[in-house]
Amino acid sequence: MNTLAVRLWSLQNVFLLWFVKPSVLEINERGCVIRIPLTWRTRRRDIHAMYLGVLCMGADVASGLPAFDLVRRKKVRVSFIFKDIRAEFLKRAEGDVHFTNTDGPLIQGLIDRALASGEREEATVRVIATVPKKLGDEPVAKFELTLSIKRK
Repeated sequence: MNTLAVRLWSLQNVFLLWFVKPSVLEINERGCVIRIPLTWRTRRRDIHAMYLGVLCMGADVASGLPAFDLVRRKKVRVSFIFKDIRAEFLKRAEGDVHFTNTDGPLIQGLIDRALASGEREEATVRVIATVPKKLGDEPVAKFELTLSIKRK
């Protein structure tokens, strides 16, 4: 799935996500990397850092997109939701933020379990947010989202 597909989907389904203009930098069987730019749309004016809500949106996309992509490629019908979210905000995000999810194999296993059992299955997906241009690989936030999947 590419950036255009995500933006078109978000334009129809989650307009606020379309408004912040996420970009898919990488997606594969290992996970994905999403970038959300720091712009007037995503920045708090008083501290010149990204809004907490936008950071949570980036984590949502980075953890859900691999599942969405796998389901689309397998051509199976499942419903998936996030049961909960835990976040740790470490530093101010004062630049474009990259959200990295490396739990692709975990998500693949979750989908396989849900398809085999027919029951709702859950797993915790981890996402790390960084600002590479300012802080390199040092995290500005860490997220844990519980992804819940069930075959339709």
